Amino acid sequence: MNDIQTWHWIAFAGFVVTMLVLDLGVFHRHSRETTLREAGIWTVVWCSLALAFNGLIWWWRGQVHAINFLTGYLIEWSLSMDNVFVFAVIFSFFKVPKKYQYRVLFWGIMGAIVMRLAFVLLGAALIHRFAWIIYILGGFLVYTGIKLIYHDDQMDPEQSWVLRLARKWFRVTKEHHGDHFFVREEGKLAITPLFLVLLVVETTDVAFAIDSVPAIFSITDDPFIVFTSNIFAILGLRALYFLLAGVMDLFRYLRYGLSAILIFVGVKMLIHDFLVIPPWLSLIIVLSLLGISILASLIAAKRDAETGEHHGTTPVHGPDDETPTN
Repeated sequence: MNDIQTWHWIAFAGFVVTMLVLDLGVFHRHSRETTLREAGIWTVVWCSLALAFNGLIWWWRGQVHAINFLTGYLIEWSLSMDNVFVFAVIFSFFKVPKKYQYRVLFWGIMGAIVMRLAFVLLGAALIHRFAWIIYILGGFLVYTGIKLIYHDDQMDPEQSWVLRLARKWFRVTKEHHGDHFFVREEGKLAITPLFLVLLVVETTDVAFAIDSVPAIFSITDDPFIVFTSNIFAILGLRALYFLLAGVMDLFRYLRYGLSAILIFVGVKMLIHDFLVIPPWLSLIIVLSLLGISILASLIAAKRDAETGEHHGTTPVHGPDDETPTN
């Protein structure tokens, strides 16, 4: 890790800030509906940028670091697909019009980047100082993977503790105010219902980070690789949401694939002193688990379409649903 200098972190941060400024300041300057075609294009753009950066890592730091980056990126990207369903439930529950969903996700991503940086630096420091903590993280990932198998698709955003605190301590407007998070009512600053949605999205991401960051640490303890692979997946999350939110019921077995990935990386951490799994083998295993779960889901969906049956996740409003405000 000695080849990583401060300016490398600054350069990557500059790249991220530049892309975010272009995203919101140029391409999405005004709140509008995101089309399926646009979401598909941006998904390809973010994936291409990640692969290009992976190529740069290969040229700069060698094959092992490049494979670790790609594996970490795939783990975070696959776990992000679970976020898509949760975001769809949140937007549906709060009846957020589709033209404002992108702005909420944008600022949600901004907060997620800061939180992931804190998680990565803290995790790297703890593992460096207390080597035994890797066993705790491994056990936690195995537990989380097993728990995910029996996870209930139903969720109630109204039960969010941050939502209750915000309503208790802050002045909340009764009416929606477009894409504004703050407004003045009777000369006093107040938060809008859209800001409440942002708070729920942010706290939800913290919960996902608790799973995903330790999962990538099972691949490498290099903070730069962990952070960059994590952030590239997060940057593409908004486009992925608009691309998949309306068809998540097609991926009924994805949960089992994600569960298997978490259990695998957890076991990998637990046995690292006795058996070292090569980076290339970890990449193949992660790709296989993800691919099998997606392929099985698509085959089952095709079979149901032919027989007229329907077995999907709890229906939610996708980004193309017209949802009125309260």
